[in-house]
Amino acid sequence: MLPEDIVIKPIITEKTSSDIQEGKYTFRVAKKATKVQIANAVESLFGVKVIKVNTAMVRGKQKRVGVHQGKTSDWKKAIVKIDMNPAEESYYSKGAKEVKLTKKYKNSIDEFTA
Repeated sequence: MLPEDIVIKPIITEKTSSDIQEGKYTFRVAKKATKVQIANAVESLFGVKVIKVNTAMVRGKQKRVGVHQGKTSDWKKAIVKIDMNPAEESYYSKGAKEVKLTKKYKNSIDEFTA
């Protein structure tokens, strides 16, 4: 599956807007997508480092329009926690020289709030 096929759209409510301060973003995702696929898709689409993914299946509701009765479709929700402060990593190379790597990740998803 392509990342565009996995992440369908963001979910923007009062609760999800307040969760953005903690680094948690909520998306509607494909029903067959796994947590690993969701994490990889969010990392590739938005350029952030994903720490944790929680998923939940949302059941459709019974709806009625006049005399006709039906059901909305079931869908899958993913709450993705991202790394808010990507720190430098350091390691020792040959000759006992310390090498520092800066992570090239963003600390927020700008497209989510725009």
